[in-house]
Amino acid sequence: MADPNTPTSEFQQDASREAEAQRDIQDGIEAGEEKSFGGGESEEGAPETGARAYPTPPLPRQKLEKPGLEADLEEKPLWDAPFYKGSEKLKDMVALVTGADSGIGRAVAVLFAREGADVAIAYLDEHEDAQLTKEAVEKEGRRAILLPGDVSDPAYAEAAVQATVEQLGKLDILVNNAVFQQHAKSIEDITDEHFDKTLKTNLGGYFYMARAAVPHLKPGSSILMTGSITGIDGSKELLDYSMTKGGIHSFARSLASNLISKGIRVNVVAPGPVWTPLNPADKQADKIEQFGSDTDMKRPAQPEEIAPAFVFLASPQTASYITGEILPIIGGYGS
Repeated sequence: MADPNTPTSEFQQDASREAEAQRDIQDGIEAGEEKSFGGGESEEGAPETGARAYPTPPLPRQKLEKPGLEADLEEKPLWDAPFYKGSEKLKDMVALVTGADSGIGRAVAVLFAREGADVAIAYLDEHEDAQLTKEAVEKEGRRAILLPGDVSDPAYAEAAVQATVEQLGKLDILVNNAVFQQHAKSIEDITDEHFDKTLKTNLGGYFYMARAAVPHLKPGSSILMTGSITGIDGSKELLDYSMTKGGIHSFARSLASNLISKGIRVNVVAPGPVWTPLNPADKQADKIEQFGSDTDMKRPAQPEEIAPAFVFLASPQTASYITGEILPIIGGYGS
């Protein structure tokens, strides 16, 4: 349920309309597709490389409506990183994370809090998921605020940054993470509305949030962006999405050079397949069953496996000489 008391409550109605528009695009794509995709199980099991066992394909055959609620997933993503111990790498800093209601964004928000940061949680209209993120941040002993709204609206970007500064006192870290993704089997299936939605959210949103944040960032601050392996290798059924991810990589490199004289670093984390609501809200259930099985790891990453890279790149203790980098986390290069 929407909260009328959030700092960006005036944007909630627009955010709800944006979520409905995303569902309309999803319905249009799916109406023209075959409903069976097949896909066999991997021949050998996934290697155990983590501090705990992670889910492996076959994953539950499940389809979510956009924008995708983590609360609705049968197989819950692992985001709490119970073996990760904080060491004040972000002590008393303030971060604004978009798409922080679930998935990578939630995992980043929680680890930032564990490292000593207060967190502004920006999200579209997934209020139940966002509330859980807020509670998780507060459980780490840090402050959190909720900022529902649409990042593709430049007025929202300005309002979200302003609310962060007013309620949390400053802004040290911006994490651009919110995106729109909808696969299409052919370029002919991508409508103008679909194309426009992808570019405005993924490129426009990242640009607007960065533009709003920069006047408030001081030396030692950083901007992080979630890129993707699709922005490096491409993806035949994510033509528009891959285009924007490549654009994000280029934008980050350019912005890094533009801002380094101010002492502001800019970097990208570019994951491969990650188990979040984004993919079950995009692909058909039969394709989700084997999601991530084509990597060397034989499984998708969990959000808690991606979030430490954001901590590393955000902290002036660990990444003070790193800017303009694109860090792929894709589960190996052999497949």
